[in-house]
Formats: sequence, structure tokens, C-alpha cells
Amino acid sequence: MLNTRQFGEELKSYGFNFYSGVPCSFLKDLINYAINDGNYIMAANEGDAVAICAGSYLGGRKSVFLCQNSGLTNAISPLTSLNYTFQIPLLGFVSLRGEKGISDEPQHELLGQITTSLLELMQIKWEYLSDKLDEAKRQIKKANSYLEKNKSFFFVVKKGIFEKEDLKSENVAKTVVNKIIKKRKEDIIPSRMEVLQVINNIRDRNTCLLAATGITGRELYETEDAKNNLYMVGSMGCVSSLGLGLSLSRPDKNVIAIDGDGALLMRMGSLATNAYYSPENMFHLLLDNNCHFSTGGQFTVSHNVDFIALAVAAGYANVIYLHDLEELEGVILEWQKKKGLTFAYLKIAKTKKDNLGRPHIKPYQVKERLMRFVSDKND
Repeated sequence: MLNTRQFGEELKSYGFNFYSGVPCSFLKDLINYAINDGNYIMAANEGDAVAICAGSYLGGRKSVFLCQNSGLTNAISPLTSLNYTFQIPLLGFVSLRGEKGISDEPQHELLGQITTSLLELMQIKWEYLSDKLDEAKRQIKKANSYLEKNKSFFFVVKKGIFEKEDLKSENVAKTVVNKIIKKRKEDIIPSRMEVLQVINNIRDRNTCLLAATGITGRELYETEDAKNNLYMVGSMGCVSSLGLGLSLSRPDKNVIAIDGDGALLMRMGSLATNAYYSPENMFHLLLDNNCHFSTGGQFTVSHNVDFIALAVAAGYANVIYLHDLEELEGVILEWQKKKGLTFAYLKIAKTKKDNLGRPHIKPYQVKERLMRFVSDKND
């Protein structure tokens, strides 16, 4: 068995100092080490955890993703359309529940057979993690060499690899909602393009804009292609988790994550995670047009959802219903001065810019440019 703390310290020596994931009994001791060490973000699901790690990487930190192999299926979307597309490398640990010949729960039987095949289909290099420390150290060195080439590397972890690491007493945070502004008048429903123009015009030079996949990113690109923008592709529902990872990694930068109703509905658990870790430098804006406009205007179920109540229940510091562009401008300007994790909601029209194009810059170039901005090594 591996001495878990020694193994964790070896990871740390290579700069791996940020963890996110969802618990698994096979990985519990490594997770306990990460929590004890103070660098573990408890995600609501595995896909969110991948996006959190990706955001942390954008902020200059080397991240570790931890999950059960059943949860690997939840992470496929961001692994293939966020990390792969933007060339964001990730070190992963996935348990091998359902290993052939070892008694386990019936729900793990199929995943035990296909875990490594899934990794190979996603073009992710992998190895079974050794239970010998010297060999495991060699494996970490090898994994790190892949990450230095912008390629992900995963360890498949069999039962009984890690020695016991007791979880120390946790200081569980309790977030407090400071400001709640609910709907109080009629909505003046702007276009998405108008919203993006307002945000772009008033953001300070220290602010990163992360736009949800689809038309939001395309319209932001046409508003202004800036070095502190990121245009999500794929990985639907992950923009605020990406923003969380970036915000936590770089508290000296401001992050505005621009979300959509269909996307947020897909991963509502991210609200609870964002609120729990509550970075003061993150502004989460939801633009709600009650439809999947990018794919033909099919309706979403957001008509029946009170997003303000959801954000309050999750524990966001500030929760604000916006009725028009003037309120949007005022709230962002105030946030840039006073900070505090903020969730803002605005209804928008079911429209898009005529003859809307697509970004000409490649996703990996967007990533590289944003990382230079974040590290203050700007063009």
C-alpha cells in the first residue's frame, strides 16, 4: 500500500496543489489528505469538478481530479469538449470499482469492464497506479511530463492502494446572504447583444469574461475579441464551475461568468458549490430567454423555475433580479468596487445578431491568451 501523505507530498513537489472531485471509497484516503491539506473543492458532480480544475489551470495552478469510475461518465462532456478542445491538461485519479474477480455492487459491473476503454476513447493516457511508493513516484514523473505537453494523464486506482489517512475535523463554512433583490416591476427585455455590449463597456481592466457555449460566446466575440475573454464550446452548463476554479486560483482578478437558462438547468448543483466556496471576485450572470436558442429555439423549463430563490437557497452572498440594462450596469459597477459573490438574473429576448459569425481564433489560442492576461504577461 502507498503511504498516502508521502504520495500527496510527492504530488505537491511537482506543483499539484489543487484538487476537486466527488468521493469514492477507493480514493477516500487521498481525498482526506487533500481536504486536510486545505486545497480540495467538493464538487456536486464529476463534470463540475473537471471544469473547476480547468478554471484553476487557467489561473496558473496544477490540478488533480478525483472520481469513482461511475462518475467518469458524468465527466465525459467537459473532458472531451472543454479540456481536449482548449488543450487544458488534467491529472486524474479514477477508481476501478467493479474490477473483474473482486466482489462489488452490481451497478459497478459494466463500468469495471469499460473504464480503461473510456479513457482510451477520449485519448487520455493512463496507467494502473502502483502500490509501491518508488514506482508510484516514477509514475507521477511520467504523468507530469504528459501534462507539460498539454496532455491529460489518468491513474486507474484499484482497491486497497492507499493507506489510511484520517480526516481531521472540518470547519464547515456557513454562507450568509447579504443582499436579496426580487422582481419588483416589469421587465424591459433587452437582446443578448445589448447585454454583452454593456458588460464589455463597463468592465474594468482586471476582469475576465467567460461566456457560455453557443450564441453567447459568439456574440461576445463580435462585441469585442479581447484577451481577457473566453468563449466556451461544448461542456454545456460548466461556465460557472470554470469561473469558480479561476476565481479561487486568482483572487486578484475579477471573473464574470455569463450563463444561460438551459445550461444552468443542466448543472444546477454548481450553484451550491459556488455559494459554499463563495469567491468574492466572481459575478455569475444568468441570461434567461426560456429556450435553447442556439439549437433552434426549443423551450427550456425555466418558465417554472425561480432562479432567484434557488440562488438564495444555495447561499450566494448577493442575489439580484435585474429588470433592465441600467440596473445591470449599476450592479456590475458596484460589484467591481465592493466585491462579494453575486448571482444576477436578467430576462433577455429570443433574438441573435444577424449574420452572426464564429470566432476565428482557435480555442487553445483563447486559453493561452487568457492565461497570459491572468499572469499579467499580456501582449
